[in-house]
Amino acid sequence: MMTSFFDQFASPSLMGIPLIFIAIALPWIMFPTPPTRWLNNRLITLQTWFISRFTNQLLLPLNVAGHKWALLLASLMMFLITTNMLGLLPYTFTPTTQLSLNMGLAVPLWLATVFIGMRNQPTVALGHLLPEGTPIPLIPVLIIIETISLFIRPLALGVRLTANLTAGHLLIQLIATAVFVLLPMMPMVAILTATVLFLLTLLEIAVAMIQAYVFVLLLSLYLQENV
Repeated sequence: MMTSFFDQFASPSLMGIPLIFIAIALPWIMFPTPPTRWLNNRLITLQTWFISRFTNQLLLPLNVAGHKWALLLASLMMFLITTNMLGLLPYTFTPTTQLSLNMGLAVPLWLATVFIGMRNQPTVALGHLLPEGTPIPLIPVLIIIETISLFIRPLALGVRLTANLTAGHLLIQLIATAVFVLLPMMPMVAILTATVLFLLTLLEIAVAMIQAYVFVLLLSLYLQENV
């Protein structure tokens, strides 16, 4: 039974061909494309308003050099939100529950922010490893600690997204299994459990959106330190 709970996180395949590429590409296909008319429909207007508000909020603390990342961060945000939300549908696969995918997104983007800081302002970038006013005996220890914390950042990005989505999916499957087991024996308890399942599903929708926002927000904070 415990093994079957984790089967939902296995990458699906058909005739030995992994289908994770289709799961990754599907959200981009579902986005509505703006028409050639002057007036857009409500869905495209809502999508444009959301992306505009998110981009303005995200780039507010960044200087002009960081605004070059607007398209990348907005696209990453929309990709993570749609992938996380589609994964809540029954009989679907969530690519963002795979640590390899999340690390593949986190490590290159984190490295890009570090390289930008080292290229544009190496003194300021290296100055983050040693806080101002540090006592001389603590300088070697603090440099080691700050260096470790710097390299842990991409790991924290990937593990946070993976752990939150995986825990939510496991809870939903556990409670849904309990509802089916309790329904013929104790209908009232099953109804109460189904209510908890419904509330948990609403919570997971919020978690899917919040985790996507946190992932992109932390990347923007790392970028803010280096531009």
